[in-house]
Amino acid sequence: MKKALIIGAGIGGIATSIRLATKGYQVSVFEKNDYPGGKLSAFTLGKYRFDAGPSLFTMPHFVTELFSLAGEDAASFFKYKKKDIHCEYFWEDGTRLTAYADRKQFCDTVETQLNVPAQRVHHYLDNAQQKYNLTAPLFLERSLHKLDTYLNKETRTAILGLGQLELFKSLHRVNKEQLQNPYLVQFFDRFATYNGSDPYQTSGIMSLVQHLEEHYGTFIPAQGMGAISESLVALAKRKGVRFHMNQAVDRIVVNNKKTKGIEVNGQLLKADVVVSNMDVVPTYRHLMPLQKQPKRTLEQERSSSALIFYWGIEKAFPQLNLHNIFFSKDYQQEFKDIFKNKTLSEDPTVYVNISSKDVASDAPEGCENWFVMINAPADTGQEWNSLVAKTREVVLQKLNRILGEDIAPLIVEETHLSPPLIAEKTASFRGALYGSSSNNRMSAFLRHPNFSRSIENLFFCGGSVHPGGGIPLCLLSAKITAQMIPDAHGE
Repeated sequence: MKKALIIGAGIGGIATSIRLATKGYQVSVFEKNDYPGGKLSAFTLGKYRFDAGPSLFTMPHFVTELFSLAGEDAASFFKYKKKDIHCEYFWEDGTRLTAYADRKQFCDTVETQLNVPAQRVHHYLDNAQQKYNLTAPLFLERSLHKLDTYLNKETRTAILGLGQLELFKSLHRVNKEQLQNPYLVQFFDRFATYNGSDPYQTSGIMSLVQHLEEHYGTFIPAQGMGAISESLVALAKRKGVRFHMNQAVDRIVVNNKKTKGIEVNGQLLKADVVVSNMDVVPTYRHLMPLQKQPKRTLEQERSSSALIFYWGIEKAFPQLNLHNIFFSKDYQQEFKDIFKNKTLSEDPTVYVNISSKDVASDAPEGCENWFVMINAPADTGQEWNSLVAKTREVVLQKLNRILGEDIAPLIVEETHLSPPLIAEKTASFRGALYGSSSNNRMSAFLRHPNFSRSIENLFFCGGSVHPGGGIPLCLLSAKITAQMIPDAHGE
């Protein structure tokens, strides 16, 4: 039986393991941590459970299709529900916006709460959907680095529709031109952060991200976000995949431009296929230091990172929902601080996720588990201890002002995650959450492909390669990668 070895048990590596197992491979996954899931994992503090990383769940069909592929009924193993409200938004001047999942209700609410005609919002969302329909077959579902991608009808359609994609405008400019209202512009600018980018730099094509949330909705797994990784690991094991935890890979073994396997603890493990789910930068620099490095790709600007505070709160806040955003007063300055000044904003936008709103067991009765995140620059050696301490006070003061409550005395459990800690735990280069940023309008084409151009039988998946970071794109990355690998019984 042909063997496939996967480096890293992030969500992309787990999904790839399932797909290769269904193609007849004997699959083993090697993970340096003692838990699977990478960023998509969970932990407890006292009586509070927290999701460590991604807290937004959309496009669940990319998860459930893995169960279908394996011949199982997803509903028997993985339960989730759709949210009626995507997110609650707060501004310092008292303005609020409830982002309802129902499109008509959302547009009507924008008209009521922000005084923007509902029809203008409908038109904007129609444009976002058109961009998605034009580009998804090219940018999300196929490799951008294979000739046959450019020889099909969908690609020709996308090329003919280039003028509608607004590639040469920034996302902020598109939003300002089409929406005009500063609150709504800031609302839609925020979607650039879904792939760690700057709305004042990233291309206007990125408004298609809004369509994904509006069209597909937002969801919450019955046992929290960590259940995504846990259920898929269990599925992989049922398909015969073996997981080797606390097993860091030392080297990818290459002879005559062909991978022969990997080296773990001084032992050579041979394989017919090797897939790296590790960030592409350390994959080359640490696992293949003697191989030719794709310098231009590895030196691209990193995406944003995050500073996350995990707080066990000894009170319930009925005005908050699963997802909550507290906007900064000067959004442009916030992104300038992150990407140009490489520091934390003095007035950051604060995201608060409270999974106990939907998963009651995540916090004691009458209490809540707060995942409090701000966007941060990638780690380039900043003095993080002082930045974290200062920003904690800034975040608390902001929440105090908007919520009218002194939060600090309510915190009974606490820890945090900073860019260098993210880098240490997940091997993400400089702690960037999404690999390279999408601030360059050609960034989609500059991401590393899902295969090696110079080394036979070496492949890549996960957030640092095509098509990008975030749960849906990592799952699509696994799909694109697996499609390139022939069936084990096919040759």
